[in-house]
Amino acid sequence: MIAEELINQMIPPLKSTDTVDKAVRWMEEFRVNQLPVVKNRQYVGLVSESALLENNDREATLDHFPFDYADAVVMHYQHFYNVMEVAIRNKIQVVPVLDEHREFLGVITVNDTFAAFGQMSALQGQGGILVLSMNERDYSLAEISRHVESNNAKILSAFVSPDETDGFKVKVTLKINKNDLNRIIATFERFDYRITAQFQEATDLKDDHDRLDLLLKYINI
Repeated sequence: MIAEELINQMIPPLKSTDTVDKAVRWMEEFRVNQLPVVKNRQYVGLVSESALLENNDREATLDHFPFDYADAVVMHYQHFYNVMEVAIRNKIQVVPVLDEHREFLGVITVNDTFAAFGQMSALQGQGGILVLSMNERDYSLAEISRHVESNNAKILSAFVSPDETDGFKVKVTLKINKNDLNRIIATFERFDYRITAQFQEATDLKDDHDRLDLLLKYINI
């Protein structure tokens, strides 16, 4: 699944000539605390609700505000894992999608991304999710796979993200085709891996959303 397939068509961009009042109303309507700003179809950055609320002039235009996250973007052809990485690294709720000419195509919300993650997990069948934390220099997917496969299991997908608590560490999120993760966890612990979270495969849609919410809170977006 690529970025352009996840664009949320319900969330429009702001223009640099729009007012603070309009931007705040749109954020309330779409339940986000950031919105993209475009100028002549070119993406210029995100404006945040906190910055807008500090201004008492609701009729001021956005071109009087500094725009953040000019480089926190993905290209339309990138995989949704890249969208997750940008959102996690920058701690933003919306990720702008651009074309090769840096023209704005739309945004993907964090919720859209995790819905895609849940959909892909569902398509891959039953199983559980493990989150490992390790030094970046120690990361080896081949070694991790070997430990999983030694327990007659397979890694269905893997996602690596920075550990916000330690710049030298990474978090590795694994989708594994086993519901019972106890033996796999024991193997990882025997080889001094740190297990920071585990999620069993949901048995219904509500449980799936609950567990994805837990995962979202865990990685602190």
